[in-house]
Formats: sequence, C-alpha cells, structure tokens
Amino acid sequence: MTLKTKRDLLKLAGWTSLAATAALVGCGKKEEAAPAAPAASAAASAPAPKPEPLKIAFAYVGPVGDGGWTFAHDNGRKALEKEFGDKIVTSFVEKVPEAADAERVFRDMVAQGNKMIFGTTFGYMEPMLKVAPDAKDVKFEHATGYKQADNMRTYDSRTYEGAYMAGVIAGAMTKSNTLGVVGSIPIPEVIRNINSFTLGAQSTNPKIKVKVVWVNEWFNPPKETEAAQSLINGGADVLMQNTDSSAVLQTAEKNGKYAFGWDSDMTAYGPKAHLGSAVINWGPYYISAVREALEGKWSAGPGKHAWWGVKEGAIDMVSVNEVVPAEVRAKVDSIKAGLKDGSFSIWKGPIVGQDGKEVLKKDEVADDKFLSGVNFYIKGVEGKVPSGK
Repeated sequence: MTLKTKRDLLKLAGWTSLAATAALVGCGKKEEAAPAAPAASAAASAPAPKPEPLKIAFAYVGPVGDGGWTFAHDNGRKALEKEFGDKIVTSFVEKVPEAADAERVFRDMVAQGNKMIFGTTFGYMEPMLKVAPDAKDVKFEHATGYKQADNMRTYDSRTYEGAYMAGVIAGAMTKSNTLGVVGSIPIPEVIRNINSFTLGAQSTNPKIKVKVVWVNEWFNPPKETEAAQSLINGGADVLMQNTDSSAVLQTAEKNGKYAFGWDSDMTAYGPKAHLGSAVINWGPYYISAVREALEGKWSAGPGKHAWWGVKEGAIDMVSVNEVVPAEVRAKVDSIKAGLKDGSFSIWKGPIVGQDGKEVLKKDEVADDKFLSGVNFYIKGVEGKVPSGK
C-alpha cells in the first residue's frame, strides 16, 4: 500500500467519524426538545384561575334571633349563599346602633375587603353616606332610605301591603271594635303602615277605631310588652306592631287576645293569639342586587331606589289562623292577587285624614311620592302623630 493510499484511507475515516458525531449531536437535540411539547400542551389546557368571591357584609340593627326584622334580613342573606355558593362570601354584624358607631362599623367592613355592603335600617342612611365617597369601589345598599350617592342606592319593601291585609283580618275578628298598634319610630314608613292597617280594618268593619302607643325604638321587648299591655288595658282585642320582636304577640297570648306576626312568621311565639304574619322576603331583592354586581350591571346614583311588594314576591300574609272565617281568608287571597297583577290599590280615594279633610279624591290612586311622604293619621286612628323620636 502506498503512502498516498494510506493518507486517503485515514482522511475517509476522519470524515466518517465527523459525520457520525454530527448525527449523534443532531439526535441529541431532537431528544432534548421532545419533552417541551407536552409541557406547552399542559400549560395551554390548564384551567384559568377562579375569580375571587365577592365579599358582602350586612349591618343589622337587632339580633339575628329577634324573630322579626333582622331575622328576615338574615334569611335573605342565607338565600344569597344558597343561590350563589362559592361565588360570594357573606358576613354580618348584629346590634349596630343607629348612631355614630354605625359609621365605624361600615368603615371596618370596607377595611376587611367587602365590596358590597347592606345597611338594613333607616338610621344607617347618614353614616353610610359619609363612608360611601371614601370607598368608591364598594357598592352600598341602604334599606328604607331616600338618599343616594354615586355608589350607594336604596331599597325598601312595601310593608304597608302586609299591614293592610292584617287589617282586613283584624276588622273581621275584633269584638270590641278597638284595635291596637305598637309603633316604633314615627317616620313615614311606620305611619303609612298604621294607616294601611286601619284602611284594611275599615274594609271589613267600618266601626273600628285604632289606638297607637309609640315606643320610639325598633327593638326593645320590655317596652313593646308594656305598650301592648297598655293597649289591651285600653280595650284593644287585636294588636299589630311595627316593632322587631315577638313581644306584642306574646303579650296578646298571655291575655287571651289576638295579634299578628310582623316581618317574619311568628306563629310559634303565640299560636293561639296568632292570626297571621305579615312577612317580608328580602331574598328576591338581595339575589337580584348581587347578581347585578357579579355581572357588572350594578348601578347607583340619584333616584336609584327599589320598592318591592307582593308583586315581586317580597311581601306576603302567611300562616293565617283557621279561626279566621273562610270568606275573610278568601278576601285576603283576592287582595294578594290584585296587588300582584296591579288590579287592586290600597291607597285609593276617597280617603279622609284625621282632621276630616280629603287627602285622596274619589278614585284617585296615591303614587309613590305621596306614599313616601305620609306623615298624618287617617280618620279612624286616635291620638296625634308624634313630632319626632
């Protein structure tokens, strides 16, 4: 073999070795890149992170176990949890006074990250108005108020519809023709309820008169008991209240008289005395408001006010006692149907004030502006409307 031939063979071997090395390196690159494809695929198919739940807080004026107003609001809060599950987180603070302390509670709720806050009594209006401008990313809802802000709106229930139905029953059941009402605070809402109760009673018994004792508090069972006893001592044999506890019904039970549950079904507190309960169901409004918030459709501002009643499923007369005559129960059912479809109006003239002057002419129907400003007694109610607390 010549020297040249050896050199050619060595050169060929070198090229062969280089080619093999390149092939191996190429294979190595392919093997390293292979795992990357599944990783990218896994990232693409990973579920998007769940949005944080909407934090919602409620401020209550009474204890959740009051059996009335606050109990009804808390039932509405529970309806929210059932409806929206883990999309929301709710909390509440009970027995918040209608005073400066309410402002502190609202600010604390904001500090805890709540983005929707419900204030559930009239006296929270001014404190909430102070807090709202400082927490513009929070949605504020105020019950029974009339002032709004850019991020605060108001809502209410037509409790006067329940009061009217209670009156229809009371007028039919009284033997003394004297009915009694334990009033809380003399604001239009409560005065309107007293008058509506009287109108309902007059529809079944034109002879009735209505006495009122004011306690100037929403929840004070001892005072409510004392007021109820005073009305019974004064001849009233059927009682209604616009206060938050079951004390009036319990007092009627002890005295062998009749009474109504208010805001919630109070049958259990006085089964013999209980003629029926004028209840509020806050669930429909709360569910509607929170759904709007979750869907980005919630809005507030001047004039943004909701006032729901029988028509919207917010007011009802429930657990009517079987001692109430069948024809009276049928009348109540007819009134419910009329309120629901708009064919029946409670405040329809002629209606005369306590002073004898006509406040609504014949066939005239009161609008919401009129109803919101009721600060007088109609004919049939005794005494004078207090000037304030």
